[in-house]
Amino acid sequence: MSRIDKLIQRFCLRPKDFTYDELVKVLNHFGYDEIKKGKTAGSRRAFVKEVTKHIIRLHKPHPGNILKLYVIDYVIGELKDQGLL
Repeated sequence: MSRIDKLIQRFCLRPKDFTYDELVKVLNHFGYDEIKKGKTAGSRRAFVKEVTKHIIRLHKPHPGNILKLYVIDYVIGELKDQGLL
């Protein structure tokens, strides 16, 4: 099993210590790219899959790097709706 497969498996278990950087790796694996909104975006982030134009919007956690459980649940739901999980 590759590293990304282990990371995806861990992500699906809804861990309480999943980081934003790990989420970016998972979304990049599924073909999502982060959109840079410029100076005024603040902590808002959007990930777009160019093929389907599907957008996942979320807030980057701060001051820490650990994601809230509702964000993990939201992303899992979005990926399941797209048939990726």
